[in-house]
Amino acid sequence: MPKINRYVDISTVDREAKKDYIDRHSPFIECASTVKAGEKFAVTVRMGKEYTHPDDPDHYIRSISLFNKETLLAEATFAAGALGGAGQKGQAEVTFHVVPTGKQMELTAMSYCTKHGIWECDPVQVAVEE
Repeated sequence: MPKINRYVDISTVDREAKKDYIDRHSPFIECASTVKAGEKFAVTVRMGKEYTHPDDPDHYIRSISLFNKETLLAEATFAAGALGGAGQKGQAEVTFHVVPTGKQMELTAMSYCTKHGIWECDPVQVAVEE
């Protein structure tokens, strides 16, 4: 017999559900904290750390954008099913290779979920050395 899910007091599960919801929709930046001027460096943006996002036709990560302060550096767009399709969950992830500008970069990633809108990460500081 299949398991039958029943209502439980949501205050007992809300914290975990909220963590799941927030984590799987949040972009996280991984890159070096110090880079050389004029040399490309890798910036990986991954959706979620502990939880994966659905890849359904009506609920998926459509795009990930990378900014240096207010300047758009790069953007990746995904189609529904790119991570396995309906019923599947996967980490939307992209690695951008960018050339640093100025003496300090302030990288921010934004993502767009087709069901839950735009999500933004905390800025990541990158020092640029000569």
